[in-house]
Order: sequence, then C-alpha cells, then structure tokens
Amino acid sequence: MIFDWLMSLIALQGISDAAAFSYDAEHGGISLAEIETALAGRPSCPKLACHWAFADCGYRKGSGLCAEPRHRGRCPLPRHPLRKGGLNVAAYSLYLFIRDVCGGDVVGWIDGRLEAADSGAGEAGRAARMRAALIGPLVNVAGTGPKLWNMMLAELLLVGDPNRERWVTTGASMIAVDSLVHAFLHRTGILRRLGAEHPYGEGCYRPGGCAEVIENLARRIDAREFNPTFPATFERFVQHAIWMFCAGWGRDICNGNRVDDGQGCTQRFCPASTTCDRVPLRAPSPNGSFEM
Repeated sequence: MIFDWLMSLIALQGISDAAAFSYDAEHGGISLAEIETALAGRPSCPKLACHWAFADCGYRKGSGLCAEPRHRGRCPLPRHPLRKGGLNVAAYSLYLFIRDVCGGDVVGWIDGRLEAADSGAGEAGRAARMRAALIGPLVNVAGTGPKLWNMMLAELLLVGDPNRERWVTTGASMIAVDSLVHAFLHRTGILRRLGAEHPYGEGCYRPGGCAEVIENLARRIDAREFNPTFPATFERFVQHAIWMFCAGWGRDICNGNRVDDGQGCTQRFCPASTTCDRVPLRAPSPNGSFEM
C-alpha cells in the first residue's frame, strides 16, 4: 500500500497534478504486485538482480535506450504504460529498495532507522538526525531527491500513526523546497540578507540553503499559537505556509503571475510589502536578456 501511494506522488513530478492523474486514469499506473509478478520470471538483465545493481539503468522511453541493450527485448521494465521512462525506472528502483534494503517492511525499516538515529544523542538536533537517517538512503531511489522525499515523508510520518512519536517529530521537521518557496525567499531579500543566495536546485538543501533558513525561522515561531495541538517548532507548517502564500490556488500573492521577475515586485497590497526587499528573480545579462 505504501509503495503504490508513493508512486502516485512520484508520478506528479514535472507535470500538473490534474494531468498526471488523468494520464494514470487512462493508461493505468503501476503497483508493487505488478513489479513482483514481472520479476518472478527472473529476467536476464543483470540490472534487475538487486537494488545495488540497478544503479544507472538508464532506460529512456522515447529512444528505448538503456544500459543493457542486449537484454532490452526480454526486460519487463519498459512494458508498463507510464507517462515517461523515468517513472518506470523509479518504480523498479523503489521496489528493489523496499525489497532489498527494507527487507520488504517499510514501516519496520523506518522504525529502526529512527530509533538508531535517536539513540543516546540527546535533544539537540534530534529531529534533524532522524530526518537525515531516512532521507540519506532514500535519495538513492532513482528519479527522486530531497525535495520529493521531504514532501512525501511529511505526509506519511505525520498521519501514518500518531502514536509513533518519532514519526510525528520527524515528519514535522520535513521541509519541501519547491520553486515557489525558493523564489519567495529570493524575492523578499531573505536569502540576500543572510548571504545565502543560490540557484534553485540542490543548493536549497545544502548548508545555509533554503531548508536551513526555514528551519531556523521555524525555531522563532511557536506553531501552537495557530493550533494548540501542533508542536512548538513545526518546520513543515512554516514551509507550507510560505508555499500557500505563493501558490495560485492558495493566497496567490508571490508568484510569477503576479510579479514581473525582470523588474521586481510592484504590488502595493501584499501583507509583506513593508518589509519585502522586492529583489528581481532574474538579473539582466550583458546582452540585455534576463537570467536566473
């Protein structure tokens, strides 16, 4: 069940939710049972032997190319009608991770990783240690990265079992930095003031990047003022609030539809207008065009 749910979220990358769900409704998604059945036939491709061998499978749907072209005709991986080949690769990579690394027990693996990270190290940095204990191995699943796992695990850990304290504490600390969140921190001047300017992408999760900025910000906000059942420090809540401030179907305030990113924001009625530095998201290049 967890595999099937994770794959439904992984499939949302690079496309609108409505388009992704519509495609799966028409063509079908992929389930753990389908991959299990496919691998039961013992396909000849050495990449499918185990999680560690699967690295660099390289399958591309458009070209049909892969790292083991001699086995391509008998390989089950391309036969699933997913939207793009990268999703087929991600599905098999996730399956092999669950089978070989988690021993087929995702819940038990999460419990074990969190317990080991929480063992005798004290409260300082506790949530960060437990978060890293999960994200570190999971980003080895092909086609996934820190942003995606922070988003997915936040949902799973916060609501999967409220009686698992380590799950809730770790889920509350998950920060998903998408382009809206990064752009907000840039436009408002927060990154510039902190000397933390960087392009959107991997830098958002490096030391001093967007995730660390939000983590430090969350320590200054008592989330219980918004809901008494929340933990006092709730990084996911702060990140999600920023996202809702920007998203088109949220407050729809700080985004590319409202702001000319070559000139900077000119909105007069934004709640943050008096403290915002209105930094253009794109800087003019020597030839007169704009670049990030």
